[in-house]
Amino acid sequence: MRMWQPTLECMPLPQRRALQTQRLRDIVRRVYECVPFYRARLDAAGLRPDDIRSLDDLPRIPFTVKDDFRQNYPFGLLAVPRRDVVRLHASSGTTGRATVVGYTRADLEIWADVVARFLVMAGVSEDSVCQVAFGYGLFTGGFGLHYGIERIGALVVPAASGHTRRHIQLMKDFGSTHLICTPSYAVHIAETARDMGVDLQRDTRLRVACVGGEPWSEQMRLQLRALHGLEGFDNYGLSELIGPGVSGESPQCRGMHIAEDHFYPEIIDPVTGEPLPYGARGELVLTSLTRQAQPVLRYRTRDITALDPEPCPCGRTHVRMARVTGRSDDMLIIRGVNIFPTQIEHAFLEMQGTSPNYQIIVDRQGALDTLEVKIEVTETMLSDEMKNLHRMELELQKRLSEALSIHPKITLVEPGALPRSEGKALRVIDRRPK
Repeated sequence: MRMWQPTLECMPLPQRRALQTQRLRDIVRRVYECVPFYRARLDAAGLRPDDIRSLDDLPRIPFTVKDDFRQNYPFGLLAVPRRDVVRLHASSGTTGRATVVGYTRADLEIWADVVARFLVMAGVSEDSVCQVAFGYGLFTGGFGLHYGIERIGALVVPAASGHTRRHIQLMKDFGSTHLICTPSYAVHIAETARDMGVDLQRDTRLRVACVGGEPWSEQMRLQLRALHGLEGFDNYGLSELIGPGVSGESPQCRGMHIAEDHFYPEIIDPVTGEPLPYGARGELVLTSLTRQAQPVLRYRTRDITALDPEPCPCGRTHVRMARVTGRSDDMLIIRGVNIFPTQIEHAFLEMQGTSPNYQIIVDRQGALDTLEVKIEVTETMLSDEMKNLHRMELELQKRLSEALSIHPKITLVEPGALPRSEGKALRVIDRRPK
């Protein structure tokens, strides 16, 4: 089993806990001494660095949330002098001030290594050709993956997002073996290839998609394999912690191994904030243990998942996080029922004749919320008789009603009818009055 840093990735639990404890104590002391925001936050909680003696003390520390980044824009959370920061990344800032993240040279070295870990899990080697279809610039995706690929010694094709037909031509010309993008864009590229008369299995060397940046279901992975011959490997990260590289999956494991020597994970109840045990599904909270420029204590990711500490067949010992099923702040409440988009995807992708492209439309008629799910069907299903499409609508409505405990309207549309994205897919349109 090939690994990038086998000594660290297979570290026994007692040794890993000792390392995490020491790093936690060091990072708490450093942010207390160097970051006024954290000093004030810990003082308000009645905590001093010496009060944090073990990992069991971590829940005593207050949470950090995205708005803390915005309130301290741009450099208020730095733990090093500005002259030691060699790179900045930031969110788009479309819903307010951007969240800005700084990196020292040592941070960039760590970033390249943790990205290399999950890429090696997905089979990337010195012989691979990795085509990056994430955006470059202030967004962490493009550069984060780029330098991880170079760290391994693979060939990088920095094609960036957009220009889908050009992506396919580059795959043919350069012999790309790994596609790096969001899961929805991987599907879009495969569809475009089909429209161009390109068979990805026959006409290219592409066999693997390393995907991240948005939730996706196991059914979508199976469709990617069945329809386009691509094996999809999940990875997870977020800019506030480092970018991509927090976790990734191997063919042998169910779930993504978290780089626990750099990021300590917790699961909390998203409503009460109380810690939950292993196996319970809740909100992921992460603490960075090694970041120099911008350490983060107990960051509420808003991502819903669960943690599994059991031994993994791949030999790695770090805890695994389950596939993210949604975000606590993206959860839809419809007639008192909590719904995540991935629940809907899971229910309909099991049916033959559906594609992974869908859109959820929430509206309000009078005092009642309404839910419509538009789903693209395959070309084969579209060519069938209308009575078969009607039967399919009824079956989908039954399945979704059972899965969601409400009765959605199902609208089947022809292939290509729903908008495509070269980044994250827009799955939900909520038209209800705010």
